[in-house]
Amino acid sequence: MNWTDIEVDLKKKLTPKRFRHTMNVVEAADQLARTFGCDPDQARLAALLHDCAKNLTDEQQLDYARQHQLKIDRVSQNDPQLLHGPVGAVLAKECYGVTDAAIQNAIDCHTTGGKNMSTLDKIIYLADYIEKDRSFPGVETIRQIAETDLDGATIMALTNCICHVAQCGALIHKRTIDARNDLIIKTKNLKLK
Repeated sequence: MNWTDIEVDLKKKLTPKRFRHTMNVVEAADQLARTFGCDPDQARLAALLHDCAKNLTDEQQLDYARQHQLKIDRVSQNDPQLLHGPVGAVLAKECYGVTDAAIQNAIDCHTTGGKNMSTLDKIIYLADYIEKDRSFPGVETIRQIAETDLDGATIMALTNCICHVAQCGALIHKRTIDARNDLIIKTKNLKLK
């Protein structure tokens, strides 16, 4: 499928609010990609498809994950919407013809983050977090940091996410903790060299 076909299909499947969010993420990802030397076309396509599975119900998320042998850990079993990233990566390939593994991985980890995030992974995670319609305490600071420091902004976004989810009494996915710890260790080690 080409860009226009994908956009038309998503506009039919997603709510108007979710589609507007998606297009905002495309815009943010494009800017971040240009700032941090990532392929803007790759970032834009990953951003366009990042929520392609968001319209599925909890049961559909679980069924789809089972059918495609995706890992369903205890946290995802109890909060199936966390699967919309991994399920979306499969949908991107099967329904939209995306064969680029980097794009699939960025879609996969855009909700929880993960260990060893690539530049594209961080861009999609962060673009989803800071797109222009997001308004929550700390988002402006993260937007400012994202202008010059991708790792620093991603660490701050992961930290805010963990704190927010904990304050809500919801489950925190291990991949989010692993992503944060991994980035902190890597940035600390870079400073020591």
